[in-house]
Amino acid sequence: MKYISTRGGCPEQGFEQVLLTGLAPDGGLYVPAELPRFSLEEIRSWQDLRYAELALRVITPFIGDEIAPESLRQLVEESYANFDHPEVAPLRQLGENQWLLELYHGPTLAFKDFALQVLGRLLDHVLTKNNQRVVILGATSGDTGSAALEGCRHSERVDIFILHPHNRVSDVQRKQMTTVAGNNVFNLAVQGNFDDCQRIVKAAFADQSFLPDDRQLVAVNSINWARIMMQIVYYFSAALKLGAPDQTVSFSVPTGNFGDIYAGYLAKGMGLPIDRLVVATNENDILSRFINSNEYAVTELSHTFSPSMDILVSSNFERYLFDLFDRDTAALTNFMSRFGQQSLSVSEQQWQRVRACFDSVSVDDATTCEVIAEVYRQHGIVLDPHTAIGVKAARECKFDSAVPMISLATAHPAKFSEAITAAGITTPPLPDQLQDLFQREERCTVVANELHQVTDYLQSHMRI
Repeated sequence: MKYISTRGGCPEQGFEQVLLTGLAPDGGLYVPAELPRFSLEEIRSWQDLRYAELALRVITPFIGDEIAPESLRQLVEESYANFDHPEVAPLRQLGENQWLLELYHGPTLAFKDFALQVLGRLLDHVLTKNNQRVVILGATSGDTGSAALEGCRHSERVDIFILHPHNRVSDVQRKQMTTVAGNNVFNLAVQGNFDDCQRIVKAAFADQSFLPDDRQLVAVNSINWARIMMQIVYYFSAALKLGAPDQTVSFSVPTGNFGDIYAGYLAKGMGLPIDRLVVATNENDILSRFINSNEYAVTELSHTFSPSMDILVSSNFERYLFDLFDRDTAALTNFMSRFGQQSLSVSEQQWQRVRACFDSVSVDDATTCEVIAEVYRQHGIVLDPHTAIGVKAARECKFDSAVPMISLATAHPAKFSEAITAAGITTPPLPDQLQDLFQREERCTVVANELHQVTDYLQSHMRI
């Protein structure tokens, strides 16, 4: 398998190179040169596989022979062994042909664990084989940080620095990051929003001259292809449980950085029979406006009960646009160069292709709380605010009652007590392994919203 940049300015890369690079040198994102495709017969043969076994079937074509099969199997098995549900990603019925895909049974109670538990082990394997050390730099709107720290804190060959927007994540999200022990773990609270954090990370990747000659930056955000790759798996898992490939399914996905819904788009391209992909957004509705009105323009950021979706610039959307522009790198580069300066649109033919694949609904805080209260009243299930937005969007966009609609439950509700309390419900307790979370010592440094503040900190704290 070879990977190419969406901007077309660098040569093809192998899986290991892409794993360690993240953002391409030309500023683009890596995507497979060709997407693997599975036959219906092959997908049907996977119906009785355990989650880890299914993952191996789905991801092996993306890795090829760069990692030995027995090593890859061990990595994947270990990654999902500590999830607290035997099915890893169980389905729960929420109504007539409506389902929740519970993706919060990993160690940090969020869907990010599905990719980052594997990513940490992949990095250990490759860095040990190549006798390398790297510096991880990532930005989080809430859940990526704790999942990345948990997945990478044991690595002797990694120093990991995570940026989060100061005072703009939930208390549980912050504590999950800032209480992780390890002399290779560093948390930076940036005096800005998530988009500021993401901008700093991209600028640091573009100019890594502040690093020693023997180091490079590695991405753990969803710009890292390995994260997208691992998220494809649970789309296959959920669909198979509901009768795929003989049954078509639809998915509703709470969406901020477009990585999770992009994984569903890839699953469809790989042969999984998916009818609709619903992009569920909060009041930060840039994606909804594009899908519904062909308007791609930045507005003011709103701070909501669903902080992991408080994002204006969805990095992974470029990967989808690359396909929408028929992989014309010059056209895409021109389009992206104008983004942020003016309101953009695509051709009518391109927009109809968008509409043929995606639906989208934007949900405000008041409606989010109403959905949390309603679902609890009707089903006794407490939804986190991101999941509630997905459920609302699913109900708004569900056209064919014969097609199961699967809403992705992206985080444990205990992580978002503010929204749960606002919905008039008692916040459920944290799982046993996190009962003492608020008694743990925090380690975090507040920094100005400036690139040099971050790079200076990295220089002075990375291990030699």
